[in-house]
Amino acid sequence: MGKQRQTALILGEGPTEFFYFKSLCDVFKRLTIKPDYPKHTNLKELEAKIEEGVALGYSHIFCIIDMDTKDKELERSQYQKLKAKYAKPVDKPKKGIYCKVEFFETHRCTELFFLYYFRYTSRPYDEQEPLLKDLNQCVEYRKTIEFFIKCKGLHGYFERNGGNLEKAVTNANRSMDEKLKSDRDYTYSELGRLMKILKNL
Repeated sequence: MGKQRQTALILGEGPTEFFYFKSLCDVFKRLTIKPDYPKHTNLKELEAKIEEGVALGYSHIFCIIDMDTKDKELERSQYQKLKAKYAKPVDKPKKGIYCKVEFFETHRCTELFFLYYFRYTSRPYDEQEPLLKDLNQCVEYRKTIEFFIKCKGLHGYFERNGGNLEKAVTNANRSMDEKLKSDRDYTYSELGRLMKILKNL
């Protein structure tokens, strides 16, 4: 294709991100947000999806990364390599391609950003279960495709149940400020920054 368009492709590592960003299409109306995710959640698949997006002429590709799987070696160094590969925008003027690929990390996983819709925490989570438990104290949540479909859009579902996207953004940004100040490498989300970028696109 190679025809440049101001569109954002959002790549999550699984169905959670896919369903969540699909539910945000109403919020960012001017944008063509095409959420997608690899069928197998490994970095090779993610890289293939990025390359596909670049070839299709997307101007922005945003990768939503769960850091709980990047705690261990091999996966961590593969991830660093992938980030380094796309540190500079992909620029192929002859093919009419200019694409900025960015990575947005959440530790442990995207569900932390969902919790931030309701309240702030900097509590360390060694695994997903306690995080999901905390989220369920605020709103009923199941990490299943059936649930994602049943609630008819995660974003709207959270807001109908007392959550708030602005609050989530504020809490996510606070987690990043604290992370930088204290050098902590857990319980943070860069999705607040992504929302700001989507707003300004």
